[in-house]
This record gives sequence, C-alpha cells and structure tokens, in this order.
Amino acid sequence: MKQRGCRPKYPLSTSLSTKLCFLSPRLVVTRQERVSHKSNGRATQLPCRVEEGDQLKELPNGTPSITMLGPEASSLDILASQASLTSVKASEGPSLVVFSGGTAFNSVAGHLRQLTTRVTHVLPVSDDGGSTAEIVRVLGGPAVGDIRSRCLRLADNTDSEALAVRVLLAHRLSGESAEAAKADWYEVVEGDHALWKGVSEPYKHTIRAFLVYFHTQILRHSTERFNFRNGSVGNFFFAGARLFFRSLEAAIFLFSRVARIPEGSLVLPAICTEERITLGAELANSTVIRGQNEISHPAAPESPGPIKVEKHGRGPPLAAPIRRIFYLSAEGTMREHEVFPPPNPRLLQAVDAADAIIYGMGSLYTSICPSLILTGVGERIAARSAPKIFLLNGSHDRETSASETRAGTMSAADVVSAVCDALNRRHTKAGQPLDHAPSSYVTALLVPAGGAIDLDRPALEAMGIRQVVEVQSMRDGNGNCLFEPAALVHAIGEVVGSHML
Repeated sequence: MKQRGCRPKYPLSTSLSTKLCFLSPRLVVTRQERVSHKSNGRATQLPCRVEEGDQLKELPNGTPSITMLGPEASSLDILASQASLTSVKASEGPSLVVFSGGTAFNSVAGHLRQLTTRVTHVLPVSDDGGSTAEIVRVLGGPAVGDIRSRCLRLADNTDSEALAVRVLLAHRLSGESAEAAKADWYEVVEGDHALWKGVSEPYKHTIRAFLVYFHTQILRHSTERFNFRNGSVGNFFFAGARLFFRSLEAAIFLFSRVARIPEGSLVLPAICTEERITLGAELANSTVIRGQNEISHPAAPESPGPIKVEKHGRGPPLAAPIRRIFYLSAEGTMREHEVFPPPNPRLLQAVDAADAIIYGMGSLYTSICPSLILTGVGERIAARSAPKIFLLNGSHDRETSASETRAGTMSAADVVSAVCDALNRRHTKAGQPLDHAPSSYVTALLVPAGGAIDLDRPALEAMGIRQVVEVQSMRDGNGNCLFEPAALVHAIGEVVGSHML
C-alpha cells in the first residue's frame, strides 16, 4: 500500500503561518500582496487571506496553488497569533493513549481535560458510511468522519466564536433531497449561510478556503456526480484540507491550531495513508463481510448518495459471531485479498511514552480492533508496564450479540479475549502471531454500573484481570446504559494514579 504525506516536517514551536508553508513540499502560494515572516532568522513569504474571487488551481506539474487576490494580508497571521495566545498549555497530568472510534468515546473526550490534556486519541480511518462514503466514492482517500468528530469534541468552546465554528462544522446538509442539500451547501461555501454568524472574518476565510478547494475537486470529477444529501460540512472541510496538503495529519494539525485544541492533545489516524482503507470481517462460519458499515450497522439506501446511518442500534443479527477483523485490498472481497498496512509511526511512539493506555467503549470490532491489529501495536503495548484500562460497553450491539464460546451474547471475558486476539494477531497471516497473556494487554476493567454485559468475574480472574471497577452510570434516550462522564474520568484517574505512586 502506498504511503504518502505521513507527517508534516516542521518544528512544533513555530507559528501557524510558518507551519502552513512547510506542511507540504508541493504547496505553492502566490498572491499580489504578501507578508514576510521571520523564522529562524529567515524571511518567508506566507499565505494570508482567502478573499471572494480567490482562485484555487493546480500548476502543470500537479502542485496545488492558491492565488489570493484580496487586499488584506494579515488575517491568517492574526488568527494564528490569537490561537497561540489562547491555547491551553499541556497540563502536568498523566500522558494517555486512547484507542476508540468516533462516536461512543466522544461523550468522555472533553471531560478528560479534568484529568489531563496530554491525550493521544487514535482513531481508525476505515469508516465507509454516511457522507464519508460519498467522499471516498468520488475522491478516494481515507475516511475523515471519525477524525472530524473527535477534533470537534476537543476544540475550544470557551467563547461564542468557538461554539459557532463547532456548530458550523457539525452541520449536516438537508436530507430531503439532493437538490435541497446542494442549495444548502452553496449557501455555506459562498459564505451566505446563517451558520457563519458569529465567526470572525479571519476564521471564516480560513475555513472557506478549504471548503472551496473541496468543491473544486468535486467539480473536477465530473464523471462522478456527488450527492450532498446529509453531507457533513466538517467532513468536507477535512477532506478539502487533506486533498490540498496531500496529508490527513497536516489537515488535523491545521484544524488543531485554528480551533485551539490543547497543545498536549493529539488526534492520530491509526494508519498514515492517502489511500482508501477497507475493513473486512471474517465470521465463525467463514463468511467474509466487506466494509465497516456492512459489519456494524448495515442500512439500505433509499436513493444514491450518503444516507443517515443509525450507529447506536443493533440492526439485523449477524449470521455467525465475528472471529476477526482485517484489512482488504481496494477491490478485495475474500480472505485471500487481505492486506497489511503499517501503523502510523506516531502511534507507536505515543504508546512507548504513555503513562496509561485506554481502550475506549464503542463498537468492538469496527472501532477498537482496527487500530490494534496493525503490526507492531501488540508488541509495543505488551512491552509496557503502564496501566492498560478497558472501558466496557453498557449494552450489546450487533458486533457483540453472539459469542463463539457460549450460547447468547458475548461476556466481558469474551470481549477482552477479542481484544487480546487482535493484539496477538492470532488469526492473521501477517508474520508470526504473538502469544502474550491477556494481562499483558489489559490490567483493569471499568464497567458502568447496571450494564447489560455479563461480567463473568471467574473467567476474568482466570485471565489475570483482577481489577474490575464499577463506575456510576446513566441512561441515554433509548434506555442504554452509559458511563457518567465525570465519574468515568475520576475512575480513570484513580487507576492511573495508584500505579504512579
């Protein structure tokens, strides 16, 4: 698998505008007016403001170029300095690595600031539902939906402008029809939508630049008609930035700075690639299911284009329990088409430096395991003596509704075994599988009080997992049992703190 744009090459201490210049060696910015900025004693010509009428194009050699025609030259610098001045400094709290998906753990992500801002969020890039599916279908590349969702949760929300930006990027276009959605999109991209109210001009022009670039890329693919129905504006922003910089991590970095995400908090794609990533599931009856959406929450579209997917429901039952999750080639549909993408190097570095490793609640096989099956992840986690905390779901979903080891649904011990099998790469053909004990991967289990999943404490003790902590819970609108966020953060702090004494 071809890997490109894995990490931006710049010192983290430089200003945002300088970083923008170094995010990609292919980036060329031209305008009638420029400003000079001194970095390390050297003057650098910087991109500034995207005005109405700015042109986005590519040079003959394929290099993306923005020709900026606006008269004001300092708005992006102003925005960068505001972000720098108001950024929250990384706390002295513990350094955490969290493996999760883009939905279930979101309710807790913001609350973790009560404990620490030194958190690395590792998310898969294999989602193929909703507007992410339409972006991947037309433009290719990794899925950005989970990344967008987590970044929005971590973004600064201490003032009205920050909240306005969150509302804008969380907005979904009309689902009534493709025509209504397109009209909604045009209002957004042209800067006329009511959602722009409360967003300052520097911020607005920065966000619009990448929405416009996304739109130009859609127009270039004239053979594929893009359906904006139920589309996420935030997904379009991240897709535009990724395409422009040819790096998803560069797009994340840009948003992290302008949205004032705490400096110690990182959002990392588990796989560093510009290619499409496809997930497969092998069932106990040897059936192979292709695509995250089909595995976790299949839904038949009423019409072509993105549909609204219900990620909280169980959906129709699987024909057999899931045995393993793996990656498929672009067009592959069988076990013989398995591929082995390498993990993001920064993920491995984060695990090496972490004070604790957390497996977040969420879809077991499509949210957690895709990051764990990558070669090298199991080795690095097993080598650490840090606390390794698993957050058990409070209810079953489609993926845990059947067990291979007993009649009925999966128990807590089954769930832990599935995680350990993924980290040991027990069912894969990629090199030599590992044989680490469950206690090498999970040292503590946090469960929501009153949850529906059978704890099976004797089985957990036999696996060497003796620290099982019940945490205060709450119910959502559907009656599902969830962790109470503040109580969960407190419990995590207790487990990590006791280890660090």
